[in-house]
Amino acid sequence: MTVRIAVIGAGIMGADHARIVAGNLPGAALQVVCDMDAGRARNVADACGAADAATDPEAVIARADVDAVIVASPDFTHAPLSMACIRAGKKVLCEKPLSQSSAECLEVMEAEQKAGEKFVQVGFMRRYDQSYVEMKQALSEGTLGRALMMHNFHRNVETPAADFTGAMAITNSAPHEFDVVRHVLDTEYASISAYQPRRSDALVAPVVMVLETTDGQLVSIEINNNAAYGYDVRAELVGEKGSIAMNNVAYSRLDRALSQSTRYDADWRGRYAEAYRRQNHAFVRFVETGQFPAIASSSWDGYCAAIVAEAGVKALQEGRKVAVEMIAKPEFYA
Repeated sequence: MTVRIAVIGAGIMGADHARIVAGNLPGAALQVVCDMDAGRARNVADACGAADAATDPEAVIARADVDAVIVASPDFTHAPLSMACIRAGKKVLCEKPLSQSSAECLEVMEAEQKAGEKFVQVGFMRRYDQSYVEMKQALSEGTLGRALMMHNFHRNVETPAADFTGAMAITNSAPHEFDVVRHVLDTEYASISAYQPRRSDALVAPVVMVLETTDGQLVSIEINNNAAYGYDVRAELVGEKGSIAMNNVAYSRLDRALSQSTRYDADWRGRYAEAYRRQNHAFVRFVETGQFPAIASSSWDGYCAAIVAEAGVKALQEGRKVAVEMIAKPEFYA
């Protein structure tokens, strides 16, 4: 049976998801592209061969010719649209964050538990990136011994908006690291500290966080949204017996004029294209079988990322270490 998918949001992420569904997902069909901008929805629908375009997301979710939904609309719509999918009994792949409010994440979790099954897969696609897959494998196989530290940095060319702040770096950019580190180490966070250096201009400075896990490991995360030189994400996992580090992905190297160079991407899409495809394949299998994907992020993981981000913002604003306090993990998400 073909899984008929609606993509809500026709911006950068929505258009990318539409292309994946249309061209890279056996067993799936792009049924509807929905966006509040009718022209943008129609353009993406036509470019990807969707059956229809629309502007009302809740009406699209309720359609009989839609089996599952990908939510790639603005962040503040994620939780309400995920709730609408749960009410409609349809599986949803919700781009991160599930919500920047941990309280709103709890509402989604409560709705899922009341329904008696999981409906929401959160789009923390880095879990499907081969670098992190190999890191987790090296740890689980005992190659590294006990994990001691994980170092991470996440750099963008420039901020997406002029009013971008350090707090937004924590709530908007860092959740990818918050989630994938939890996944790789298979642990939770106990505390977080956050710091910013001083720039010579008015641009938002990098945010550097140090987190302690409940298993006694240290995690460092640098978010630099004005790195200028390119999109650059790296990680190193340090254990008692060795370490494993992510290689920069570059398909070529230029040797010229007594110098050697490689290029950086302008954004995340090339670096994580395969991770997105793997994630979306897993989502289609989820829809087909009802079995939640083994390594995917659930509503619980969305809640955990939001809680850590809230504590991180508080740590940055107050200049002190802040405890990460979460509810006990429900058996439903075990």
